[in-house]
Amino acid sequence: MLSPDRHPINVALVGVGNCASSLVQGIEHYRAGANDMVGLMHPELGGYAPSDIRIVAAWDVDARKVGRDVAEAIFAQPNCTAVFCDEVRHTDTEVRMGRVLDGVADHMADYPQERTFLLAGGAAEPGKDEIVRALRETNTHVLMNYLPVGSQAATEFYAECALEAGVAFVNNIPVFIASNPEWAARFEAAGVPIIGDDIKAQLGATIVHRVLTDLFRKRGVKLERTYQLNTGGNTDFLNMLNRSRLASKKESKTEAVQSVAESRLEDENIHVGPSDYVAWQNDNKICFLRMEGRMFGGVPMNLELRLSVEDSPNSAGVAIDMIRCAKLAQDRGLGGAILPAAAWFCKHPPEQMPDDDAYEAVEAFIAGN
Repeated sequence: MLSPDRHPINVALVGVGNCASSLVQGIEHYRAGANDMVGLMHPELGGYAPSDIRIVAAWDVDARKVGRDVAEAIFAQPNCTAVFCDEVRHTDTEVRMGRVLDGVADHMADYPQERTFLLAGGAAEPGKDEIVRALRETNTHVLMNYLPVGSQAATEFYAECALEAGVAFVNNIPVFIASNPEWAARFEAAGVPIIGDDIKAQLGATIVHRVLTDLFRKRGVKLERTYQLNTGGNTDFLNMLNRSRLASKKESKTEAVQSVAESRLEDENIHVGPSDYVAWQNDNKICFLRMEGRMFGGVPMNLELRLSVEDSPNSAGVAIDMIRCAKLAQDRGLGGAILPAAAWFCKHPPEQMPDDDAYEAVEAFIAGN
């Protein structure tokens, strides 16, 4: 329960997969007060705590989730992320049938149902008016986009719904909305905040790769070649086996690294992106990183790193901060892309910044400067 002097942040979810599961578990975990808030970048942000976040609406297309309370749906197949809060209280929010559009890749049908989507056959897909009405009736403040990578049409559909309903939009996936000048201009004209694109994990492959690339630059080491290879066994990695859905993902991750390099690498000297699906890894993501360069006197060196993280909890804390920044922007009457938050929290923001600068910018934004 909220204390009388606190105000809720009402959140709607598009997609109730692993990332949504970690987010909802995290809200309950930190609400319970069973720890000292370890793991959060901001225990309180702009006067809002994680416990102020309420899930008031949700959409998915999986028959095992549609019609169930969000607190139950987050543990349904094919979700496979870590369960770190196994007693999530009912939200009194039922998962509704969403729009499919390009949200489900055709090749997913070739895999066992426990690993992929089980479409809710016969359930009527909602139109934009129905979703806009639901956002208004639930007094949603922030709409979180958790659709699969490559869901261009579906993401644009829900972005339209957010615009019409006047709801802040947080785009966690690499479909370019906030970083698309036309879309950003529409959100600005409507006075609706948007933060995106493509959430950057708390301590994931991309942020580590960026920090090391920036370190090479600052220490005078010439970076000549680099790769980042990632494997995982969740639905996201299975979805990305369809390489045609990966164009924006690869661009987003590559540009995040290129933007902090001393000089841009030629395409043949940099590879950053998802690499393969390994079912038994479930939501564990393994990154293999290699960087080759030249030091003092032109002497060659190389760095190799292996990073293993639970993929979805790695983004949930960032998502909690993005939600609160979106609500702050809304409280302050801001519309359009919220650049400081996007630069710090996202791989493909409208404007790339070095991480030190982005950190200072978002802290200044939170403080109201």
